[in-house]
Amino acid sequence: MQTGTDLIVVGAGPTGLAVAFYAGMRGLTSRLVDPLSEPGGQLVALYPEKYIYDVVGFPKIKAADLAARLVAQVAPFNPIYALEERAEQLDEDEEGFLLTTDRGHTYRARAVVIASGLGVFEPRRVGAEGERELEGKGLFYAVKHPEEFKGKEVLIVGGGDSAVDWALMLKNIARVTLIHRRKAFRAHEKSVRELEEAAGRGELKVKTPYVLKAVRGDDWVKEAEIEHVETGEREVLPVDAVLVLAGFLTKPGPLANWGLELEGNKIVVNTRMETSRKGVFAAGDAVTYPGKLKLIQINFGEAATAANYAAAYVTGERAHPGHSSDRGTPAGKGA
Repeated sequence: MQTGTDLIVVGAGPTGLAVAFYAGMRGLTSRLVDPLSEPGGQLVALYPEKYIYDVVGFPKIKAADLAARLVAQVAPFNPIYALEERAEQLDEDEEGFLLTTDRGHTYRARAVVIASGLGVFEPRRVGAEGERELEGKGLFYAVKHPEEFKGKEVLIVGGGDSAVDWALMLKNIARVTLIHRRKAFRAHEKSVRELEEAAGRGELKVKTPYVLKAVRGDDWVKEAEIEHVETGEREVLPVDAVLVLAGFLTKPGPLANWGLELEGNKIVVNTRMETSRKGVFAAGDAVTYPGKLKLIQINFGEAATAANYAAAYVTGERAHPGHSSDRGTPAGKGA
């Protein structure tokens, strides 16, 4: 049995880090449990070099830099990190909650906040011939180091924000072709306009409606075969890399057995970020409620709400956020 904390935060991504910060502002101790090897969640695991444009106060900021700032912000409150551990089982006794991880550790806390993002996720594969065989051999589902594609022929598959954003970023260092199975894109309107304008200037190629049918190569991807959805016409493209950015399939994982009300794969919460299990709160991409918007900025607001009502649950006091300018951090500076 490990030393207990006031809160266990399941997930050390941006929402979880924000929960620990706001809990610290209320004088609570936190332990963050996450299966990744470093805090930051998808910001560092999937797209550390990608710019994020919708965080208030930052015209743009790289995902890894945002994660680093969040870690630095919560640092004065000395959160305990239990990294490379997946939360498996949640039990209760007369003193509070007992969380057991896949490493066999059991942690005690007086309340729990679930900020596990999308839960257990895996890339959405498109079913192309040779796709699984060439994973990691020129075919990737995320971009961690953009410089690796410098001067290369890169095929991007997808029509959402990730595919469009990476096409716009990589066009300056690589020869990019983007294909999407529909003529209309799901990405943000501003990004789609920029994509169309860049294609018009010849800075990259956009082909719609096309799907990926096959990738070929020996130890590395050498060519990709694409097919026009309407005509069935096929075309072979020489490529050095294929980025399949079609999103992720998500499952709640072990959380599905924690006695929480779920809607699909999401945890149902009320306006206080309370789940159906007393003392267990949730925030971020893991939750659903009427009008829920999937935005990182919204997740930060939910983190503040969850942390403050979790603090009220732990202390028995009225939920009140306080103000950092009135209190300051343990380092003696306003947060």
